[in-house]
Amino acid sequence: MSDTSFDQFRGSEDYVISLALKNAVNVTIALKRPLLVRGEPGTGKTLLAHSIAQGLDKRIIIWNIKSTTKAQEGLYIYDTVQRLNDSRFGDRDVSDIKQYIKLGKLGQAFVSEEQVVLLIDEIDKADIEFPNDLLNELDEMSFYIPETNETIAARYRPIVIITSNAEKELPDAFLRRCIFHYIDFPDPKLMEEIVRVHFPHIQDNLLREALKAFYALRGVEEFRKKPSTSELIDWIQALTLGGIPPARIASEVPFAGTLLKKEIDYDYFTNRRRGWSRARI
Repeated sequence: MSDTSFDQFRGSEDYVISLALKNAVNVTIALKRPLLVRGEPGTGKTLLAHSIAQGLDKRIIIWNIKSTTKAQEGLYIYDTVQRLNDSRFGDRDVSDIKQYIKLGKLGQAFVSEEQVVLLIDEIDKADIEFPNDLLNELDEMSFYIPETNETIAARYRPIVIITSNAEKELPDAFLRRCIFHYIDFPDPKLMEEIVRVHFPHIQDNLLREALKAFYALRGVEEFRKKPSTSELIDWIQALTLGGIPPARIASEVPFAGTLLKKEIDYDYFTNRRRGWSRARI
């Protein structure tokens, strides 16, 4: 395999990617296997799929998983209720069952006229059997619709990105079929790159003090939910719009509610605000 064919994805303008993650994406594309991405909330798991689609100039199909989602919904849905209503009140030919078959997100990716990026977002929200129910379809890139005696096979194998917040363990059989990558939380140097993508003209001293405060907050062991990257971006925007001078950030945390989203964390910080500057030194 040549270097050129292996290095298809090189990132996108609005997504800062580490070398390890870039390599994981390209291995996924080369081996034609799903990429399972884990990491704490706010590390850019979902945005990765959008970046891949943008970087490779491909359409993205998003399957948002909920606690009630069943694997079958991603393949197709047979609308029996509509067919029954049409048989009683409508003038459509109800013998044509195919018109009552609606493809799900996986089915739509299979029949696409071009290769797409398929994002299966937060797979661990579903029932524990959900990943196992998709094993055959993700392996063979096809599924059978018994109602119409039809097999739907992928015209172009989609680039499948699966995200997980590690809320529950995924089956070993499913894990064996995936390329795995854990997105570490960005260190200050990488985080600075990420912030500058969103705020290219940010003042150096403002960014420096904001990052110091941000990582100090993340270092508080008592917090139930540590601030994430997305919350940092919102906070810096609030600081900028509010005209907050860097010196004030060094002595307190203005708009702390932008960073701390749990009442117990906010109360803990508020009760210790007076010693905040000294504790950071």
